[in-house]
Amino acid sequence: MTEVLLSSTTPETRYVIEAGTPHPLGTTIDQDGVNFSFYANGAVSASLLLFEHPDDSLPAQVIAFSPTQNKTFSFWHMYIKGLNQRAGRVYYAFRVNGPNDPSGKGERYNGNKVLIDPYARGNYDQLWQRQDALGPGDNVATSMRSVLIDPSNYDWEGDQPLKHRWNETIIYEMHVRGFTQSSTAGCFCPGTFRGVIEKIAYLQSLGITAVELLPVFDFDQKQVMGTNPVTDQPLTNYWGYDPIAYFAPQASYCVSPEMGEHLNEFRDMVKALHRAGIEVILDVVFNHTGEGNENGPTISLKGLANSTYYLLTPQDKQYYWNFSGAGNTVNANHPVTSKLITDALEYWVKEMHVDGFRFDEAVILTRAENGAPMVHPPLIWQIELSDVLASTKVIAEPWDAGGLYEVGTFPGQRWGVWNGRYRDALRRFVKGASGWLENQTITARVATVMAGSADIFQSGGELPTNSVNFFTSHDGFTLNDLVSYNDKHNEANGQNNTDGINDNWSWNCGHEGPSADPVVEALRERQARNCLAILLLSQGTPMFVAGDEVRRTQQGNNNAYCQDNELSWFDWSLVEKHAPLLRFCQKMIAFRQQHSILRRAQFFNGQKNSRGLQDIAWHGCRLNSPGWFDPACHVLSITMGGLTDAQDGQEDDLHIILNMDQQDLDFDLPAVPGRAWLKVIDTSRPSPADIAENLLGPLDDVVIVGPGSYHAPGRSVSVFLSRPVNA
Repeated sequence: MTEVLLSSTTPETRYVIEAGTPHPLGTTIDQDGVNFSFYANGAVSASLLLFEHPDDSLPAQVIAFSPTQNKTFSFWHMYIKGLNQRAGRVYYAFRVNGPNDPSGKGERYNGNKVLIDPYARGNYDQLWQRQDALGPGDNVATSMRSVLIDPSNYDWEGDQPLKHRWNETIIYEMHVRGFTQSSTAGCFCPGTFRGVIEKIAYLQSLGITAVELLPVFDFDQKQVMGTNPVTDQPLTNYWGYDPIAYFAPQASYCVSPEMGEHLNEFRDMVKALHRAGIEVILDVVFNHTGEGNENGPTISLKGLANSTYYLLTPQDKQYYWNFSGAGNTVNANHPVTSKLITDALEYWVKEMHVDGFRFDEAVILTRAENGAPMVHPPLIWQIELSDVLASTKVIAEPWDAGGLYEVGTFPGQRWGVWNGRYRDALRRFVKGASGWLENQTITARVATVMAGSADIFQSGGELPTNSVNFFTSHDGFTLNDLVSYNDKHNEANGQNNTDGINDNWSWNCGHEGPSADPVVEALRERQARNCLAILLLSQGTPMFVAGDEVRRTQQGNNNAYCQDNELSWFDWSLVEKHAPLLRFCQKMIAFRQQHSILRRAQFFNGQKNSRGLQDIAWHGCRLNSPGWFDPACHVLSITMGGLTDAQDGQEDDLHIILNMDQQDLDFDLPAVPGRAWLKVIDTSRPSPADIAENLLGPLDDVVIVGPGSYHAPGRSVSVFLSRPVNA
């Protein structure tokens, strides 16, 4: 036991240093002091740096870890009595020495580099200079430093994760900063967690049940990604898919990061969203970190245990496997790394009340230390079976930059999966493309994915809700751009338009980019309605991107990862400009929520209702004659027989006509004894005739159709309800 003296704004205080314990990792604050612990299996010495103020260029105190008293196997630990009283007002970091042998053992210890705590709950980066974390020099004056934060000091006011059922879930993917950063947002705290709170009424009005936030784990916001050749402004790490700390909310999304308010500002947002009935799903990046490859900076894991935390090439361990496409790949199934990841996930659920996670390039988490995919990857099953995570939503992006593609084969059973097959089929169909896709005609593939993709999920015991359906995501065109551009336009990214995917299956409706032609604009509006309607009429879990409902554009940029400017930000003037499409989206969401037949928890099985209608039947223009084997077919009709309903004993039958042909066509309507078909949705009609106003009460504003046939306009979606003739 020793004593150290820390200067402060209050009278000098002596702190007693004790051995501490190796677990838990990170900082643990109790009523007497603070325990520090980190893993560094090859280190020979280490020290703790304590800063009195966030902008101090030098630490107020440097305390060495004793290799005999403050080390247990590979864990370095220390307990400081009395430091608990300074939570939120003291900053810390580590220096770690050991072998620097990248080519041999793959270790990169460098005592000149200041390291943040992998388990830190907040970091301060105002002094941070990325270039100083490269090379051999000392970077203490321009280093990041972690904030000592007590997570127990918060009043949740009874809040708990919402646990919405999967089949009731509608996901809205959004960027915390981009959602409110524009001056058009009119927010008091733009670009922050508090800014999101200011827009909750809008989210409620949409009817979505969950926001999926692009990465909020701390990342290097100062990382320059090049220069915008259009504006000559620097390109930055806007999306945040380069984390540097898995337990810390992003500092730039906080109003008062220098006060250590990281956790509380995030929690305020979660609590407010929960009060509005909206779940919080985090887009998490555990497949790589912001430390990059062999030429990247040393920030944390690289300087603590490089060969443990990263996949290194066996021929020469100075190089990193790059299955992520971002420079390095996390060694996710090493026991220590796996613990770090699961500890982080459980922390965000227990301490931050998060409802779920979407895993970026999740298939990387199935790779072994030699890079090969595993049949039973330990990390994936740890997440699947964790008691703490049992009620959370977990969603996989089932591909990576290394060519691994596991749509339908991703390990585990309760994982939602971004269904790229859905996106690829429906984009082609709405565009009006002909041909084959995965040994099926496009129309046949559309039927398969709209019914929940039973071909890839059912045999493994999974459900329709495992399929996360989407036309758009952050990665690619916005919905507006999907119907406004034939080609990507990424010149502003500074890579000569070589970045971003080339196969977008988009269609500009006759003119590339913005158009003043009312005919072109009307067609684009109709195509946008078609996409939203089909998405919300499909079995599975729908997801769309913030701004799609008001035609937010990125001017044809399908890879805006580096564009922290108006190109990426939500333009709130569009809410008024495109109010008709917003209304359509709101009504479509309400329609889906009012008809459980559209959000089944089980796959279709051929069950018939009392009127003789099957749970699902497929047609073309003629009943029971879908164009399964016609590669030029651009139409599909669907009848869904309503089953029992709590209110009147029978749910409405639905009939859906998808006419993606450019021609108007006649479609047969099935006869339902004692009932008539009421048209409630017609995307070919301008607002408000595109969707009925009152979908719950008397349908006074709908058209009664049939029996017989219906003349469906080209490039349109029409939806009918069957109601008793005397209703």
